[in-house]
Amino acid sequence: MSLAVTLSRAQEGVAAPQVMVEVHLSGGLPGTNIVGLPEAAVREARDRVRVAIQNTAFNYPDRKVTVNLAPAELPKDGGRFDLAIALGILAAGGQVPRDKLDDCEFLGELALSGAIRGVSGVVPALLRARARGRRMVVPRANAAEAALVPDVDVMVADSLAEVCSWLHDASSLAPPQAEMAGDTGQPGRGPDMSDVRGQLQARRALEIAAVGGHHLLLVGPPGTGKTMLAERLPGILPPLTEVEALETCAVLSVTGQPVDPSKWRRRPFRAPHHTASAVALVGGGSYPRPGEISLAHHGVLFLDELPEFNRHVLDVLREPLESGQIMISRAARQSSFPAQFQLVAAMNPCPCGYAGDPRQRCHCTPDQIQRYRGKISGPLLDRIDLSVEVPRVPLADLGAPPSEHDEDSATVRQRVIRARDHALQRAGRPNADISTRELERDCALGSAERRWFESALERLGLSARAYHRTLRVARTIADLDGGAGLLDRAHLAEALQYRRF
Repeated sequence: MSLAVTLSRAQEGVAAPQVMVEVHLSGGLPGTNIVGLPEAAVREARDRVRVAIQNTAFNYPDRKVTVNLAPAELPKDGGRFDLAIALGILAAGGQVPRDKLDDCEFLGELALSGAIRGVSGVVPALLRARARGRRMVVPRANAAEAALVPDVDVMVADSLAEVCSWLHDASSLAPPQAEMAGDTGQPGRGPDMSDVRGQLQARRALEIAAVGGHHLLLVGPPGTGKTMLAERLPGILPPLTEVEALETCAVLSVTGQPVDPSKWRRRPFRAPHHTASAVALVGGGSYPRPGEISLAHHGVLFLDELPEFNRHVLDVLREPLESGQIMISRAARQSSFPAQFQLVAAMNPCPCGYAGDPRQRCHCTPDQIQRYRGKISGPLLDRIDLSVEVPRVPLADLGAPPSEHDEDSATVRQRVIRARDHALQRAGRPNADISTRELERDCALGSAERRWFESALERLGLSARAYHRTLRVARTIADLDGGAGLLDRAHLAEALQYRRF
């Protein structure tokens, strides 16, 4: 029989749809034709595969070879199908047995020597193969990330010859070796909260943000520690669960960036420069790729010098801040990427940076300050739950030994985990993500507190979104106080003070 079928996986966002590689050998002039909506890199596979087969001491069929990549309507790009195509050609010609091809999927780009090169998107492909109960052969270059996916039958190979030898039962393929796997994302290896002196209110806001998953804005003169505080947020966040860590690795795998097994349980921290474009931030391109917000999935996105970003670039954040995902639509395809990140932004109070600073004189006019702050749209600010001033720390405090308030990240993290457990037991998610209906249940107010809260909202002119977000922050503050049932006025007042900006 001159027809053989092998299985592989395409790359579409963080999904990995199955691709059936059908190979048929027929009479006619010798040649190879690849159909099924292949892009240029896939069409070029016919030359790579032919030379790789010849250099592996097999015979390339002296017949007409037709390769169909199904489904035909799914665009295919990259060299990820090379290994599956080569095995299909060899199986159709009777040079390798077919009994192991039915329940196994193959990923890998072939070098002309027959060696198998690494490809992107291995983690999503393994997750889908696991769901289908299939084995998978991947390049050894992807062994580190393949070892992260549990409960999947995966094998690594260096060359086409190794895979063919395994199909002939002449040798075996080894599973990937886990090099790490024990990093639980514990603090102590990165920036620590004990490095921060003073800034009690900012430290308090950072802790509230960590417990509830709230977005945070730090406002203060240059050199007061805004960036320093933001860099220490991942160290006080609860560790990633295995599911969250795999979702984060899947996004990184799609980009083709190497996955560091020693850090896979740490929350990502992304800090793009203020010259970043909208596509760099949210993702895009002819073949949609994830942007910074997706690379910060389950982690922190830090935007320093917030007003220096293009206003259009900042406004594209509004929808993913609410939905936790980004849908990128192009004429040929549509891709969805996860974007459940925690936004931390920092800015100066004015263009020169010294408005309100008792030690430096501000040279900005009111009109300049208004234009500077006007670069940030009201709808974006409305989605930021906590805004806090970061004033200058006295020089005497900088050189003083740590006080009882200068706690380290491990101590703060214990409180954060304890307080977040209240939210997880109550709603199964952080307070920033609870729905409006759950707010009515979890953020109950007494009659006196409700009247006081509504009066305060009227005086501050806050929106309905700000009303719900303030309640969520108050709920987080109550969880830090021990998870009290009803919210009292102290919780509401503290939550309201973080919306001053």
